[in-house]
Parts: sequence; structure tokens; C-alpha cells
Amino acid sequence: MFTYYTVITLISIASLLVLCVLVHENGRIRRKQKTVFYLTYLFIGLAALAEWTGIQLNGNQNIPQWLLIAVKCTDYLLTPLTGGALVKQINVRNRGLTVLNGVLLGNIAFQIIAAFFGWMTQIDSGNNYRHGPLYFVYIIIYLVVISVVVVEFFIYGKGFARQNRHSLYAIMCFVLCGILVQEICGGEFRTAYLTMTIGVVLLFIHYVEYAQLDAEDRLSKQEQLLYKDTMTGLYSRHAYSNALKVFDAKGALPEDLVAFSVDINGLKTVNDTMGHAAGDELICGAADCIQRVFGAYGKCYRTGGDEFIVLARGSREKAEALLKQLATETEVWSGKLIHNLSVSAGYALVTDHAGITAEKLIIFADKGMYEDKSRFYRQSGNEKRVYSFAYNQPNNPK
Repeated sequence: MFTYYTVITLISIASLLVLCVLVHENGRIRRKQKTVFYLTYLFIGLAALAEWTGIQLNGNQNIPQWLLIAVKCTDYLLTPLTGGALVKQINVRNRGLTVLNGVLLGNIAFQIIAAFFGWMTQIDSGNNYRHGPLYFVYIIIYLVVISVVVVEFFIYGKGFARQNRHSLYAIMCFVLCGILVQEICGGEFRTAYLTMTIGVVLLFIHYVEYAQLDAEDRLSKQEQLLYKDTMTGLYSRHAYSNALKVFDAKGALPEDLVAFSVDINGLKTVNDTMGHAAGDELICGAADCIQRVFGAYGKCYRTGGDEFIVLARGSREKAEALLKQLATETEVWSGKLIHNLSVSAGYALVTDHAGITAEKLIIFADKGMYEDKSRFYRQSGNEKRVYSFAYNQPNNPK
């Protein structure tokens, strides 16, 4: 019959094999990262098997002493390597990793030499092994590896959001507790590799969950870039087109829907005379004013260089009040390069156009905006729009 320890060892190795299958089937993990996962599981599995084999062979007088020494040497070689594999798995590159690699290489050399001189393992006449005179060196190496692993996981965890960081630290503490139980209690308390196995299972779950969250975050940022105008922070032309499609898909437009069309006056003159940096400031200033006035009532879109559309909800009275508020906001606006801002605006109500589509509603709003722009140029005394703006003069009268 199998002993309890044998069953635990077999379950641990079987779990590691299942993990390998899960890693292999995960298409989001890069091939190089998969190799690191495989090596981690291989080291843990072989180390657990070496420890189990050493316990099974201990006291067996039918085997040569060199075989028992070789098994224990393998155990002492692989156990620290599992720590190195765990650090490699989280893909950190710093001085701690350099120290860890040096310690692991030193341990390999030390264990191979110690196997020939009995420094680590000594065998008595009954073929029972006991620790050699330099076993304390291995304990120091073991503690250094554990310390570096803890520090590296702590550093690695600082790059996560708080909830992901806490789960990572909990996994680390769980594995450390399993190792400490075995080292302190000894005997039948063989918990180190069991908790390591459970630990790497939990780490894989953590890795997959974080990869999913990271992918969703990248997708969200891409969508934000797609739906937001990077210069002004308003919704983009793409978002505006999608909004019209949504309205059209729903059929009849909401009865309280009102569309505003806003256009900057004299942007080309500013670009030609003062440069595009001044023109960009003018565009951003207009966008800020539009957002402050209309943001609480609907969505504001930048649909062209100096063209803006607002889709909001409200009555005719509200629309008139908002246009007056917009005129006030632009009147008091002043930038670093530009000290004057003038816009033309118009609106259209669904209630004035029964059965209209969203796109045609915008056309009516544009018509109102162009009428306002014509009035602006007539009042400026230049109907051909060759209008001289003294934008570089503060408090320039409109």
C-alpha cells in the first residue's frame, strides 16, 4: 500500500503535469514564457521526487551507498533551483536576480564537490543518511535563496494594483509557511513541495487573471483613443458616427433631442498669421468652453478641425439659454498665445422636424450655425471672411 507521503507526492507531480497542459493550451502566453513555466514545474517535480526517493531508500541495505548520496545531492541541488525558477517566472531583472544566479551556481558546484567528500551527506553502516559537517552551508544558501525570492516577489508585487498585489503576497506567505512547517517539524511533516505545487497553481491563476485584466486595460485605452479626441478630450469623429448609427438603429429619435453645431470663427487666419500652435490653443479653448456649457446635458464631439457637434436633451428655451452661456464663456476665455475666441453656433430640435433622422437633424443644426457665422462676418464688415483678428492683443474688443 502507498504511504500518505507517497500519495501526496504523486498528487503534486500529477498537478504539475496538469499545469503543463494548461500552459500549453493557453494561446495568450508567449513561447518563451511557457518554457519558463515548464522549467519551474520540472524543477519542483524533480525536487519532490528526489526528496521522496531519498526517504524511500534511507535504511535500505540492498542499494549501494553512492546511489543514496547521489539522490540526496540531487535533492540539495534542485530545491534551491525551484526558488530561482519562481523568480524567473515573474520575469524580474535586477541586482537581486544576479545575486540569486550566483548563489545557485555556487550551490551546484558545492553540492557536486561535497558529494565526493561527505560534506553534506554521510552514510552509516545501516545505510541511513545523516547531515554532514558542512550541512550548515546549505542552510545558509537555502535561507539566502528564500530571502531573495521574498524580496523579488515584493518588488514584483509593487507593479500591481492593490487587490492583485495582496493576492500575490498571500500566495508567497502560503508557500513560505509550508516550507517552515517542514523545516521546523521535520519527520512526517513533508509539506514543502505540496505547498510549492499549490503555490505555482495559484500563481498561474494569478498570472492568467492579471493577463486578462491587462488585456482589457489595453483594449480600454485603445477604445479611449478611438472614441476620444486626443487634442481636446471631447468625443471623436468616430464616436460621433457611432452615435448617429445608434440613433438610427433605434428608429424614432427622442422628442427632447437637440443637436448643436459649433464652429470657430477665424481659425484659418490665426493658423496663417500666428502659427498652428496658436490655432491649436484656440481649438482647445473652444472645446473647453463647449464642454463646460453642454457637458452636463449631453455629449460633445469634435468632428473636424474647428467643427463641433453636441447631442443633448432639452427644450427650445434650454437650447437658447445654452447658446447664450456659450457666448459668455467664449467672451471671457483667454489663452497664453490667443486672447480672443469667437464661435458660431446653431441648433435643431426634433420637435420641429417630425420623423427626421439624426443625420438630417445635424444638417439643420449646421444651417443655423452657418446663418450665425454669416451674421458674424457681416457685423465684422467683411462678408468674404477676410477678417483680421488681433488675437495677440489682450482685451481686444470683439
